[in-house]
Amino acid sequence: MTRDQIADINPDLLIMDGFDDCIVGIGTRFGSEEFVIYDYAKVIAQLESQGMTYDEAVEYHEFNQLGAYVGDHTPAFMITSL
Repeated sequence: MTRDQIADINPDLLIMDGFDDCIVGIGTRFGSEEFVIYDYAKVIAQLESQGMTYDEAVEYHEFNQLGAYVGDHTPAFMITSL
């Protein structure tokens, strides 16, 4: 799913810079706004490709991405395999 496709669905959706290849799709649930969903493993791999160790990538992700509430369209992260 591309930024243009996401904007066509809802231009207010928030997209993390540099992680377009980690997008899984758009999520929705009752009583909530739509949000972009990212593949957790791909996000961690992207952070590792920037020079972080696995543990550093997880810590960075938890604090700066997962832990950042930026409004109704805050992205979500999906674990696709265990």
